[in-house]
Amino acid sequence: MSQSHTSRPTASQQMRGSDSSAPPLTPEEDRRWATLAHFGGLAGCFPSLGVYLIFRDRGPFTAQESREALNFTLPLTVVLIALFALGYLPAVGWIFSLSAVFLWAIMAITGLVAGAECNKGRPYRYRLNFRFIE
Repeated sequence: MSQSHTSRPTASQQMRGSDSSAPPLTPEEDRRWATLAHFGGLAGCFPSLGVYLIFRDRGPFTAQESREALNFTLPLTVVLIALFALGYLPAVGWIFSLSAVFLWAIMAITGLVAGAECNKGRPYRYRLNFRFIE
C-alpha cells in the first residue's frame, strides 16, 4: 500500500488570527447592538462598554447609541457601587441601600425605554447625561 505524504503546516501557518478589519454591521445588526447597549443598563455600565469597544467602528448607530448609554450608565454605576458599600454601615446603612435600589431602578427603567426607542430605529438622548466620551 502506498501512503500519501502530506506536509504539515508550519507554526506560523497554523497560528493565524482573524482579519483586523471586521465587516460593517448590517442595518438590522446595527440597530440590534444599539438596542442591547441600552438594555444593558440593567447590569450597569459593563454591557454598554463592551458594545462600544467591540462594535463602535462597525456601525454608526451602534457607536452613537452605545456611547450615549455608556455616558449615562458609567457615573450611575460608580455611585451605585459606592452606595452598596455604604449600605454596610451600621444604623444608617439601610438608607444607602434603599437609595441604591432606587437609583438602579431609575437606570434600569430608562435603559429599557431607550432600548425600545433604538429598536424602532430612533436615536435616544437621556434627559440628564454627562457626555464624558465623545
